Amino acid sequence: MVKTMSKRPSDTPPADPMPARVNPCLATLVDKPPKGQDWAFEVKWDGYRLAVHIEPGRIRIITRGGYDWTERFPPIADDARRLAVKTAILDGEAVVLDEQGRSDFGMLQRALGRRPAAHEPGEILLFAFDLLYLDGRDLRRLALSERRRLLETLVAGREGAIRLSEEVQADGEEFFRVACAHGLEGIIAKHLEKPYRSGRGDWWQKITCRRRDSFVIVGYEPSTMPGAIGRLLLAARKGEGLVYVGGCGTGWSHQESLKLRELLDELRTDKPAVSLRRKGAIFTRPALVAEVEYRAWTDDRKLRHASFKGIRERADATVYELI
Repeated sequence: MVKTMSKRPSDTPPADPMPARVNPCLATLVDKPPKGQDWAFEVKWDGYRLAVHIEPGRIRIITRGGYDWTERFPPIADDARRLAVKTAILDGEAVVLDEQGRSDFGMLQRALGRRPAAHEPGEILLFAFDLLYLDGRDLRRLALSERRRLLETLVAGREGAIRLSEEVQADGEEFFRVACAHGLEGIIAKHLEKPYRSGRGDWWQKITCRRRDSFVIVGYEPSTMPGAIGRLLLAARKGEGLVYVGGCGTGWSHQESLKLRELLDELRTDKPAVSLRRKGAIFTRPALVAEVEYRAWTDDRKLRHASFKGIRERADATVYELI
């Protein structure tokens, strides 16, 4: 007697295991937008890059550096529970918008309580721009156009804490011109047919209206006003070490300057992280990173017209590297 083989549930394709963490895809800085119909564009948001992991009975919000910051973003976590999914990983940027609808990193930090101010955690929004995992299926191998289609079915048209980062298929140079005219930080260009790849590559490109990078804080010069910062001393990576690249003395209010000095005084050290002799300078351990906007570099590789925009923990920031 010939036995017939019944089809078992295990004959169906197994679900993809949900990654505990996905290293983010990072955009490469370029001078001008790419051309062609294979590219789509988005606003470059000025905030914290986050991955929102949705699982049965649990929400995790993970930073670019791998920290679990779920408790810092309760409105986003609460809204994630309302999405019509069992499991998912959203990739996006947490921001606070100003009165003109522009993202503002300083306002975000104040809402998180890192610096003094008048913004509530409920003002923080997550603009989702990619979907990496959905109900048992790893989407990273799919083209961006397909991942975006699935993302839009989840979050398009929502008014909660999680919203869709709108994609624009237009002439990149014109979109960049309009973005800069409206005071935005810049734009992101993404190749529609590429899968999601962790790390930095040319499949995602960023074009900024003003130059902005992250530099390690290695010390400060006191202000003539008691208890305040006069100038931050900054360094970039070079090989395995740090190199001094100049200072930054603007971009904060007096109250923020007082708080910043209080924070840095907890990191004071007698051993500078860079080779620098500067009368009156107070050196600190290289644990914090300053977000700095600047116009250009001088011939001796120092920052020109630098302005402070915010502060990050070093482990959660990509520090500028001198070539």
